[in-house]
Amino acid sequence: MAADITEQPDGYARLLSAEYADPIARVAAVIARRRPRHVVFTARGTSDHAALYAAYLTEIRLGLPAGLASPSALTVFGARPDYSDALVVGVSQSGGSPDLAEVLRVARASGALTLAVTNAPDSPLVAAAELAVDVAAGHERAVAATKTYTAELLALLMLVEGIRAGDGVLPAEERAALDALPELAARTLDDATPAQLAPRYRFAARLVTTGRGYAYPTAREAALKLMETSYLPALAFSGADLLHGPLAMTDPDVPVLAVIGSGPGGRSMREVLPRLGERGADVLAVGSADVAASARMVVPEVDERYAPLLDILPVQRLALALALARGEDPDAPRGLNKVTATM
Repeated sequence: MAADITEQPDGYARLLSAEYADPIARVAAVIARRRPRHVVFTARGTSDHAALYAAYLTEIRLGLPAGLASPSALTVFGARPDYSDALVVGVSQSGGSPDLAEVLRVARASGALTLAVTNAPDSPLVAAAELAVDVAAGHERAVAATKTYTAELLALLMLVEGIRAGDGVLPAEERAALDALPELAARTLDDATPAQLAPRYRFAARLVTTGRGYAYPTAREAALKLMETSYLPALAFSGADLLHGPLAMTDPDVPVLAVIGSGPGGRSMREVLPRLGERGADVLAVGSADVAASARMVVPEVDERYAPLLDILPVQRLALALALARGEDPDAPRGLNKVTATM
């Protein structure tokens, strides 16, 4: 897991190179010409969080309604939704889940434009789709996904911005901001804070994660990483949902990992922090916002759209360090396999 985490800056640079960026631009141009009226994503596990991030991008940047499909509606209940006029995107590191491929097959048969976003170009998911994007993360050693997750985030960001451009070619300002990500990622990973904080949470019995907007998928991925590597029960809530009831379970014995950037989503979290303070919660703030918290993992400030590509990095390192501090093996979590086939 440590090696996979360390490779992410190079993975960003590879995906931004012409070898992989040009095919993504061509796919984006095809989608822009087809002018889908809405976008449906289908994914499982970590990839579900990347898909949620893409749904935010789609609605905010493209102005198109976006949502996540329920594969079991098709595979268990036999539903056949009308996906005509939609772009249906399957997101999967392995591309091996039969239910995701079935969603794309059904969607394509009903007239949808279908796209597979995966780290496995020869997978069943790609075979089921009309278009495909290779996230080019390379072989991932650990069961817990790290570099494949961030590669999906970056590929989906490049795709959405390419669709927005119309011809798939990113504006110079956008391209320059993306080109800065590998160095910013390397700088983020050089920070020793996550390892220093691991002993603080070694004996936690449960944990809450939270964020809003683009940060919410990061909060969900943070909870998953902590659960699958340290077996630490973790619940993820949007900042808004947290105030609608779950806030009651927070107290000094329930740490809260809050993803807080400097954009609109981060600013909307400012009303959440005082409420957590009233509960005496131990708040670990992750992101670029300078906020009062029990502890902080500081990330370089970037446009809020790009922040998920940096915010998750110290969280991955915290999950790794915490698992080791608790005597667990983060590379091979018990009961888990790299490819999970569901129907």
